[in-house]
Amino acid sequence: MLHGDRLRDKDTRIPVADTRAQQRERNRERHKSPRNKDGRGSEKSVTIQAPTGEPLLANDSARTEEAQDDNWGETTTAITGTSEHSISQEDIARISKDMEDSVGLDCRRYLGLTVAAVLGLLVFLTPIAFILLPPILWRDELEPCGTICEGLFISVAFKLLILLIGTWALFFRKQRADMPRIFVFRALLLVLIFLFVVSYWLFYGVRILDSRDRNYQGIVQYAVSLVDALLFIHYLAVVLLELRQLQPMFTLQVVRSTDGESRFYSLGHLSIQRAALVVLENYYKDFTIYNPNLLTASKFRAAKHMAGLKVYNVDGPSNNATGQSRAMIAAAARRRDSSHNELYYEEAEHERRVKKRRARLVVAVEEAFIHIQRLQAEEQQKAPGEVMDPREAAQAIFPSMARALQKYLRTTRQQNYHSMESILQHLAFCITHSMTPKAFLERYLSAGPTLQYDRERWLSTQWRLVSDEAVTNGLRDGLVFVLKCLDFSLVVNVKKIPFIMLSEEFIDPKSHKFVLRLQSETSV
Repeated sequence: MLHGDRLRDKDTRIPVADTRAQQRERNRERHKSPRNKDGRGSEKSVTIQAPTGEPLLANDSARTEEAQDDNWGETTTAITGTSEHSISQEDIARISKDMEDSVGLDCRRYLGLTVAAVLGLLVFLTPIAFILLPPILWRDELEPCGTICEGLFISVAFKLLILLIGTWALFFRKQRADMPRIFVFRALLLVLIFLFVVSYWLFYGVRILDSRDRNYQGIVQYAVSLVDALLFIHYLAVVLLELRQLQPMFTLQVVRSTDGESRFYSLGHLSIQRAALVVLENYYKDFTIYNPNLLTASKFRAAKHMAGLKVYNVDGPSNNATGQSRAMIAAAARRRDSSHNELYYEEAEHERRVKKRRARLVVAVEEAFIHIQRLQAEEQQKAPGEVMDPREAAQAIFPSMARALQKYLRTTRQQNYHSMESILQHLAFCITHSMTPKAFLERYLSAGPTLQYDRERWLSTQWRLVSDEAVTNGLRDGLVFVLKCLDFSLVVNVKKIPFIMLSEEFIDPKSHKFVLRLQSETSV
């Protein structure tokens, strides 16, 4: 009986082992199935899901609490070292697409410049050709050019010089950006000039070249009329390209999507793409630099709260992820009554730490600048060849403030935007121009505009314009368009400036006059 019971127990344990093996096999197949769903089982798409600006060494306890599947070694991406940004394969594909688009933009830009240059050369050579062709082809048949004709030569020369200077000032300027579409008014002006010159050449060929007109003074006057017409077209270009947009007609509210920082700008009649260019030019000087590290506090707090919640499935492994999510959301909702206290104390502790390290930094910088003044007093007694330059002085006093500055920048999450070389350059600049410690610290105590930092720290150089309407259309009331870059976006809302009715109210100057009567009392 005992032997039979042992055999029966062994028989009952064998199905249990088989069941566990089958469960592991099902789990392994279930985790492999999403990769093989599209029939590309040999390809692996590894995505680094570290959000921009979030510390890579975030909440390790929360990570260990998460469930790990059997294939975690194959589907886990290990990140080592320090990084300022995270990027996925989708971002890499988008960047490569942007590079291909940039090649097309360069070709289109150079094509437009080539067409404009050829047309401009044709415009300036046409009046000269009108004057030189008759003496070259039928000199003996021409009537002599009198005083008036020779005076017209001077008029044509000076008008062409004025036109050349005006064209150089208006059109031959360095391009500020690559537009997604052509500039409509500029294209219309180029077409108008082309048709105008072609019509003049047709008339010149039919009425002058074919008939061999002998009135040379009339030919010169014809060339003068062409130059006058070109000057009027140049005036039209100034009105359409420069003067039309000067009067403010719309107010643009620009909001950064990540932190809600906003600015307001007033613009005139512009197309959507040109208004977007004006917004970006003002963004780099008006908005504080985008710091994704400042946005990680709320994410870290939410992750910490969710990490403290554990959901157990007593029915075994299943795909009921929706039920687990609902359970975790319900548990988090029950804990929200105490979350505001944690937020309050965390912010108070952070402010206390920032004030403490700021005070240490101010004291360290003031002592360093006092040391500089002492060195300058000593250098006045030295020979001219032994005087220390500002760069060497900055390197001499920087170690005394480096630790305090490093701690302050880490506390305020600005360490990614200030390298050691940039700090030394700024310190040498302050020493050269005899600036105070407060002037040196202003860059680090408060965030400045984007232009204040190095170009590689901007995080936003390539932008995409997203609009429901064609970008060549003009601005209108209620229009919304978005400027997107890799890390954030700028939402632009257009509002028309209201019509203001200003009336005058006349006040009679005599109504402000009054008489003060004093009853004098005589002493008895």
